[in-house]
Amino acid sequence: MSHSGQKNPPSQSREVPTVSAVTSGTVSFARPSPEEPRFTQDTIVTKRVFTLSELELECGRRIKNVQIGYECYGKLTESGDNAILILHYFTGSSHAAGRYNADDPEPGYWDAIIGPGKAIDTDKYFVVAVDCLSNLYSRNPMVITTGPASINPDTNKPYGADFPIVTMGDFVNSQYALCQYLGIPKLHAVCGISMGSMTALEWAARFPNYVQRVLGVIGGDIANGPYLISLLRQWTAPIFLDEKFNDGNYLPEDPPLDGLAAALELVTLTSLSPQWANRVFQRRPADRDAQPSERLENRFAIESAIERTAKARATLADANSFLRLAKAVQLFDITPIVDRITAKIFWISARHDKLLLPEYAAHGVKTLRDLGINVQTDVIETDGGHLDGLNEIRSKSEEIKKFISSSIET
Repeated sequence: MSHSGQKNPPSQSREVPTVSAVTSGTVSFARPSPEEPRFTQDTIVTKRVFTLSELELECGRRIKNVQIGYECYGKLTESGDNAILILHYFTGSSHAAGRYNADDPEPGYWDAIIGPGKAIDTDKYFVVAVDCLSNLYSRNPMVITTGPASINPDTNKPYGADFPIVTMGDFVNSQYALCQYLGIPKLHAVCGISMGSMTALEWAARFPNYVQRVLGVIGGDIANGPYLISLLRQWTAPIFLDEKFNDGNYLPEDPPLDGLAAALELVTLTSLSPQWANRVFQRRPADRDAQPSERLENRFAIESAIERTAKARATLADANSFLRLAKAVQLFDITPIVDRITAKIFWISARHDKLLLPEYAAHGVKTLRDLGINVQTDVIETDGGHLDGLNEIRSKSEEIKKFISSSIET
C-alpha cells in the first residue's frame, strides 16, 4: 500500500547536519521476493512491516500485535548466508539507504556505504535495516514501530504512559523474530551506529552462534556508565517539565511539543562538537538588526538554527517514546554475558565525539580484548562530533569493506 503521509516537516537549517525526515512512500506487508529487481541508485525503496503476535519483554510484561518496520537491499542467497542487519541510532529509523521517492531531498542515512559496489555491497549481501521498538518518530507514517503511541489491543486506546520499559534485549528479540521470518539461518554481520552499536553488541552476546561479525560505529563501552546515564536524564528533563506532559497521559492531538523540542535541542547539540560550532556559526547573531546584547530574546545564530531543527523534528516524534528510548540506553549493560561473544568486532569511534566519548570505546575494546575477543579499531578524524558517524562514514569505506568480507577465522 502507499502512504502519502504528510508533507515533509518545515525545512531544517542545513547548517545543522541532521538527517531530513521523509514522510511518504510505499509500505508493504509482504516479504521481499527473490524476483525483485537489483538494488541500484535509482531503486525506490519499500518500507515493509513485520508483525509478531506477541513479545515477552524483559520487564515481564507481554505486548501483542507487535509491528516493526524494515527495509531490504539486495537478495538473500538460497543458503541464506549473506544477510547483514543494520541497526539505527537514537533518532534514526530503518531508512538506511536509497530513497522512498525519486524526489526525496536525500537518501537513507548510510547510503554512502550501502549499495552496489559500496562498503556493504548489495550485489553480494542481503541487507536488512530495521526500526526499533518504541521508535522516537512514531508519528512519521514511514516509521513502523510498536510503542507508547500504538493502540493497545486490550483497550483499543493508545498505550501512552502505560507502555512498558523496553531494553536493548527486547529490541534484539524482536529483530531475531524478523530474521527467522525472513529465513535467515545466520547473520554474516550486524552493523550498528551509536545506539545501534550497543544493540549490535547485545546481539553478539545473546546469539553468539548466530552473529559472525559486528561493526559498531560511534559506539561506547559494554555498559553505559553513570556520567552518560546522567546526561540522558538531562535530555529527558524538558519533557517532564512541559505542563502538557501530565505524567505521560497527554492527548495525542495535544502533545508536549515544547518540552520535546527542547529535548531534541540537547540531543542535537551534544551530538555535535565545539569545533563544528566555531566553524559554522562563530559568534554571529541570528539577526544583524537584533543583537543578543540588546534584548534577552535576541539570539545567536547557533541558538536559532538548533531550535528550528529541533522544532521540525519534534512534529514527527513522540515524548513517551523518547523517554523509553533514553531508558533503554541507560539500561544497556552486557557485562554479565559479554564473555559469550564469539563474533569478530570492528569498532569505529569519532575523534571529537562529545556524547559517546572515545575513552568509553577504548575501555570497552580493552575489556573485549582481555576476554580474547577479536576486536579491530579505527577512528574518524574529522571534527564534527558524534554525527561524523553519519556524515563522514564514507571516509572508512575501504576499511569497512575489508572487514565485512574478511574471513571469520582471522
